[in-house]
Amino acid sequence: MISRYRSRVSGPLMDRIDIYIDVPAVPYKELSNEYSGEKSETIRKRVINARVIQLKRFKEDKIFANGHMKTRHMKKYCKLSEDAHKLLDTAMHRLGLSARAYSRILKVSRTIADLDNSDNIKGHHIAEAIQYRTLDRGQV
Repeated sequence: MISRYRSRVSGPLMDRIDIYIDVPAVPYKELSNEYSGEKSETIRKRVINARVIQLKRFKEDKIFANGHMKTRHMKKYCKLSEDAHKLLDTAMHRLGLSARAYSRILKVSRTIADLDNSDNIKGHHIAEAIQYRTLDRGQV
């Protein structure tokens, strides 16, 4: 039923969504664990730093976030390492991604790189961004 419902949503509409992932229910046993993940304050500092990076980057461009980049901005600010370039090329061909999906992946990758305080987009940034496109991969 889920697959049938999702097939009713057009590809061009899905291309306009930057991030979509499946979030399965978490079993009670895992919820009740004493898991000590990354602290919210640490994440908050990383996000604030990424926002500062973006505000400085786009100061002259009259935009304020990676999500607002146009093609000319992506060419200027989305410099890919060699492994990132190869991974994105492979993903585009194997997953049959559209040009719009390509630009979404680049923008999300740029944000992930900013959170990582990296000037260039690396392979692991691209890999993470691709993971946020689960419906492109036909997964539920």
